[in-house]
Amino acid sequence: MSVTAAKAIGEAGAKAELMLERDRCWRAVAARDPTFDGKFVFAVKTTGVYCRPSCPSRRPRRENVTFHASCTAAERAGYRACQRCRPNGSSRAAERAAIVAGACREIENAEEPPPLARLAQAAGMSPYYFHRVFKAVTGLTPKGYAAAQRASRVRTQLAARTGNVTRAIFDAGFNSSGRFYAKANEILGMSARAFRRGGAHADIKFAIGQCSLGGILVAATDKGVCAILLGDDAQQLVRELQDRFKNANLIGGDRGFEALVAKVVGLVEQPALGCDLPLDVRGTAFQQRVWQALRGIPAGETASYGEIARRIGAPRASRAVARACAANNLAVAIPCHRVVRNDGDLSGYRWGVARKGALLKREAR
Repeated sequence: MSVTAAKAIGEAGAKAELMLERDRCWRAVAARDPTFDGKFVFAVKTTGVYCRPSCPSRRPRRENVTFHASCTAAERAGYRACQRCRPNGSSRAAERAAIVAGACREIENAEEPPPLARLAQAAGMSPYYFHRVFKAVTGLTPKGYAAAQRASRVRTQLAARTGNVTRAIFDAGFNSSGRFYAKANEILGMSARAFRRGGAHADIKFAIGQCSLGGILVAATDKGVCAILLGDDAQQLVRELQDRFKNANLIGGDRGFEALVAKVVGLVEQPALGCDLPLDVRGTAFQQRVWQALRGIPAGETASYGEIARRIGAPRASRAVARACAANNLAVAIPCHRVVRNDGDLSGYRWGVARKGALLKREAR
């Protein structure tokens, strides 16, 4: 092949790649996709204005649109910022995330859950609108987030095993022991005293099976599936379960339990079908927020740790999000395998990067 021909092929490839990127940008603009805000801006030749991809203004004609890597680049080309979406300022999503993050801190630091009206007033919103924004960002209502925070506190107090159960309940922010005991099983998955003793006398059924990713352990309480663990060593899987529930009564699953194991294996083999299993999810308030956000990632798609951090209103908590993913005990049901690094690298996975890659390829099909 001549040098001229090779050069022509190289230029054609570069043009094709550039066109592919422009097409991708246009799709983001046409869909008003907020996940592309900050990654590029688009400008309209007929108006002389540039916007962020999520701008709610009327869509321009494709032939009148140019794409720029930054606001500075668009301004150098002679365009001015849109007054509606303000691409050179903080995005609306970032502003909402900051407001919700502040409300989360207030809830976390309060001895009793702050009233919705007070949180909304501090945010400069109506109670109805604040409630909607808070749930959109965190996946929980303000009341639900406060309940998760109190549940996290009581777990910490009980796990410390200092003082009595009643003291732990009041220290966690419950103003009535009766109200706590009415929801103890919902919060802890067992009685408070059993939780304090490391799950003593709590019955957990489990079974080990096989799937395309190797060995799989499924465990469940009366409330729902509490563990889905993957690995090649059956004994190691049982040890992991024992470490999680140190003093619980671990009971081998019967024939009826095999049907539940089969449903879990089906979820692993075809994750795109979604999870309709009853789950016994246990974690801190922050972990619950992360796991809720993970369940919002559709099969076949991925999100970065940073994106998840922004979705839950904690944009600087990428590392904490990674730790929450690592603490997940419900493989595939809570799809932490759909979280990747900013550069698209698969990064780590509690049950092995090879399994993570296999799950993502399966979902992509």
